[in-house]
Amino acid sequence: MGEFFDILANPALWTAVLRIATPLILGTLGVLLCERAGVLNLGIEGIMVAGAFSGWLAVYLGLPLWAGVAVAALTGMAFGALHAFLTVVLALSQHVSGLGITLLATALSAFAYRVSFPKVSTPPTVAPFAPMEGLGIPILSAQTPLTLLALLLVPVIAWLLYRTPAGLALRMVGENPQAAESQGISVLAARSTAVIAGSALMGVAGAFLTLSAFNSFYFNMVNGRGWICVALVVFASWRPGKALLGALLFAFFDALQLRLQQSGAAVLPYQVYLMLPYALSILALVLVARRAAYPQALMKPYRKGER
Repeated sequence: MGEFFDILANPALWTAVLRIATPLILGTLGVLLCERAGVLNLGIEGIMVAGAFSGWLAVYLGLPLWAGVAVAALTGMAFGALHAFLTVVLALSQHVSGLGITLLATALSAFAYRVSFPKVSTPPTVAPFAPMEGLGIPILSAQTPLTLLALLLVPVIAWLLYRTPAGLALRMVGENPQAAESQGISVLAARSTAVIAGSALMGVAGAFLTLSAFNSFYFNMVNGRGWICVALVVFASWRPGKALLGALLFAFFDALQLRLQQSGAAVLPYQVYLMLPYALSILALVLVARRAAYPQALMKPYRKGER
């Protein structure tokens, strides 16, 4: 038991928590924007893969790190625009479109990697973002600028959603698009903008993995984080502040299981510790989901003039 509390008191654990949480925060905020507007975006897993690859490739080809992040965001926006066209403009199934985009983005990334590096067995590396050591804040100083960006985006998006006319319009098209249309709000434009902006954040979440957490791209590096983000939005009841809390909670479980495996405190098979963050996240989701106030028009296609 003493070793367990020593792990909790170790600053390295909390540094790892914040690092693991960063792509989850960015991805969850992206999903939240989409779903607040009434659009489910299951393309997040593939968009994160595409963002991770495109951002890393841009930096490998000589662009600055922030330009690589911008390329990843643009990649996410491109897939978001495709998803918006299929689901908002054509009113097709959001589930099918999202899963199709995940498959498409993942396959295109794999194809582009093989074309770019046909004879490379080990992925090339780039110089990633350096920790912000000059910041002078414990734990946060060990993080990179993308973590600070993710944390700052939480209050910014909360302010946007609840303190601006644009946020009110976005929430309105996710709750009652007919009423929004009657007030002169373009449901098509509002939903499309939300999906594209949310997908940009998903692309940046992927870029964090290759330009900050690691220094290269490899297959399966997203490893289901996109699906975790979708679940965290439900856990958070579609609120940015609670989304941050959910991402940190999952990251804590994940970082803890790694430390337990590495220490003498591990008394169970390692598979149990690998399962721990997912099992506890499912438990938390079950406890919260029944009381979650989801957007009333979520996953409901809208055609102008229909009642």
